[in-house]
Amino acid sequence: MNDVATLPPFVLTAGGTGGHLFPAQALAERLKARGHRLALITDRRGDAYGESFAGIDTHFIQAAGVSGRGPAAKIVALFRLGIGFFQARRLLREMRPDVVVGFGGYPTIPTLLAAAHLKLKSVIHEQNAVLGRANRILAPRATRIATAFKTTAFLRDSDMAKAIWTGNPVRPEIRDIRDKPFPAFGADQPIQILVTGGSQGATVFAGVVPAALSALPEAMRRRVKVTQQCRPEDIDSVRAAYDSNGIEAILESFFDDLPQRIAAAHLVICRAGQSTTAELTSDGRPAITVPYTQAIDDHQTAHAASLCAHVRAWKLPNRAAQ
Repeated sequence: MNDVATLPPFVLTAGGTGGHLFPAQALAERLKARGHRLALITDRRGDAYGESFAGIDTHFIQAAGVSGRGPAAKIVALFRLGIGFFQARRLLREMRPDVVVGFGGYPTIPTLLAAAHLKLKSVIHEQNAVLGRANRILAPRATRIATAFKTTAFLRDSDMAKAIWTGNPVRPEIRDIRDKPFPAFGADQPIQILVTGGSQGATVFAGVVPAALSALPEAMRRRVKVTQQCRPEDIDSVRAAYDSNGIEAILESFFDDLPQRIAAAHLVICRAGQSTTAELTSDGRPAITVPYTQAIDDHQTAHAASLCAHVRAWKLPNRAAQ
C-alpha cells in the first residue's frame, strides 16, 4: 500500500471568501476520507478559514481582482496576478499534483494558468448559474468544467463537451441537517429566525428585518428569537431596534457555527450567493431570499429563482427590501 505522504496531491485553489472556500472544503473532506493527499492554494483572505482546512498544506499567493477598478488599480492587480502566477508555478512544480481543482476567485487565475503552462490536468468548478469572470478566462484551458447548475450562462459552445453537471459540494455538517427533524413549532413555542448576509453581513437586513419584525403583533414579537449576522458598524443600531420592541436577538459579525444555527432555524432570511443556495437546497430550510442585484452579471437572481423552484423559498427583490 502506498504511503499517503508520498502520493501526488490533489491541489485545490479558491478565492478567500466563504462562497469559494466552502465548496473546496466539502471536496477536501471527501478526498481526505478516501485517503488522498491534499494542498490548498489561496490568498491571504483565506487565512480566516484556516480551521476549515486543518491538516491540509495551505499556501498563499498574490492575487487581485481587475473588474470594476480604475486604470491604476488594474495595473497593480495585473502585476499581483503576475507575481501569483510565478508563485503558483513554483509550488506546482514542487508538488507535481495529480490534478488542480479551482473553485473561482482571484487566486484561481494564476494557479490554473500555471497548471496549464505545466500541462497538468485541471478542473474548474462554477458555483454560479452564470460563468464567473475568472472561469471564463480559464475554461478553454481546463481539462474539465464542473457546474453547480444544469444550465450555466456564458459557457461557450466550444467548452460544452468538457462540462459536466455535478451540483455544488456542501460541507458535511450542512449535509447532516437534512437528516435532522424540523425544529418543534407550536402556538406557544419560540419562532427561531436566522438572518445571514454572507461572510460580511448585509446592511440592507440591518434596517429592513428589525423594522419588519417590529410590525408584528406584540404577542408574536415576544415569541420571535432572532439570530442575525451584521456588519460590525450596524450591530449597535440593530440591537437598539430589537430591544425597543421586546425582540430577543443574538447579533454577531460572523458565526463560525452557522450549520448548527441553520439546523435550529424555522426560517432563514438571506442573500442568494452560491454557497447559501446550495446549502438551503440541501437542508430544505424555508427561506426568504433577497438577491444582491449588484453582483457581477446579477447571478444571485438566477440562484434565488432556482432555490424557489426546489424548496420552500420566497424571492424578494432587493429594491423592495430597501
